[in-house]
Amino acid sequence: MALTVLCLGFVAFLLLGVPVAFSIGLACLATFAVEGLPFETAIQMMVSGMNVFSFLAIPFFIFSGELMLHGGIADKIVDFARSLVGHWKGGLGLANVVASTLFGGVSGSPVADTSAMGGVMIPIMKREGYSAAYAVNVTTHASLTGALMPTSHNMIIYAFAAQAATGMIDGHVIKGVSIGDLMFAGLIPCFWIMVCMLATAYWQAAKYGYPKRADGSTMLEKFPGWSAVLRTFIASMPGLMVVVIILFCIMKGVATATEAAAIAVSYSLLLTVFIYRTMNKEKLLKSLAKASKTTGVILLLIGVSNMLRYQMAYLEIPDAIEAALLSATQEPWLMLLYINIIQIVLGIFLDMAAHILITTPLFLPLAIQMGVGPVQFGMMLLLNCALGLVHPPVGTVQFVGCAIGNISIGEATKTAWPYYIAICVAITLVTYVPSFSTWLPTLITGHVVL
Repeated sequence: MALTVLCLGFVAFLLLGVPVAFSIGLACLATFAVEGLPFETAIQMMVSGMNVFSFLAIPFFIFSGELMLHGGIADKIVDFARSLVGHWKGGLGLANVVASTLFGGVSGSPVADTSAMGGVMIPIMKREGYSAAYAVNVTTHASLTGALMPTSHNMIIYAFAAQAATGMIDGHVIKGVSIGDLMFAGLIPCFWIMVCMLATAYWQAAKYGYPKRADGSTMLEKFPGWSAVLRTFIASMPGLMVVVIILFCIMKGVATATEAAAIAVSYSLLLTVFIYRTMNKEKLLKSLAKASKTTGVILLLIGVSNMLRYQMAYLEIPDAIEAALLSATQEPWLMLLYINIIQIVLGIFLDMAAHILITTPLFLPLAIQMGVGPVQFGMMLLLNCALGLVHPPVGTVQFVGCAIGNISIGEATKTAWPYYIAICVAITLVTYVPSFSTWLPTLITGHVVL
């Protein structure tokens, strides 16, 4: 009875249009009432879920990204990417991919990346002979790298959700997950996604003859010369250095992830206020307001998700799901395929933070049994969540891109399938080739990362 109330209540609230955080909280409270458990326990679970020191990194990373977004960093990155590849076939599309990937490392948020790059690049691409659907798809899918970059607050959320993970793989004891390992693990998948997006953008540009004027004739930019490339790179380098600073601080043990995030905020303020001088009082207040709002939403999700985790443990839901999947197959490769399929379907309907918090305790223990460590599983999960950001009906990133491009979701989705394939290939590589995500952190940290 309690399990029915929990599941049906959550689905019913979602169908009624209630925000995910409130849907989870109300469904949990209804289940507490049915079980006769005190509501004080629910509140304690919610407060204890949010009262974690490492979560201080979340508002810092978000605020740093907002400062970069409103501080004009995007324009300098676009100038560099455009000077580098803008003269190739589909040059603006390729420049968009490079710029979106680089800014994703600065902002750590696919939504912020799409807002910044989309606001700059989509109108330019439409004006210079690219279709709106092409401009939107290139921007939104390339921005997904922000979910796996070192500045991503979603990695902090996953590290919290995976803190109870235990087990043993090939003689190595698993106990939680290191945020530093996660940050390094995402770099190769990000590079791979960028390469796939470049290939897809080039293929579509060649197929449809982009860029082309209204009369059907094509037009290409001229290569500005390596001196221009060097000049724009130097101009964009201070903004890109935030990623290097974070990785250096964590790799050398100079600072924890939380302290590195605070350093990133200080650096972002120094850069936008004193070096670029693009930050004014209005932009600063806007950055603070947006960061506060986003942080509030995420912390509320974390609190109610901890309440949900308590309910799931009480009702033994993870054990039931594990038994059901193990009864379906004992083959590790097939089990991981099932987990990925379920994750992709859930990603269509759940926001990224909620997706991570709900599914990690369900599937990570099973993945460890199949020989997949928490770092590798984290990359699987983040990529699945990222795919959900560009797929309707939720598709937050795709909605932002379509709003900027002034086209419908349906129109953009018609030509988005090559980008979906690229992301699915990345998910497959992370799932079945462990070194794809674990080789770099193992090399850098000097210890085996799983």
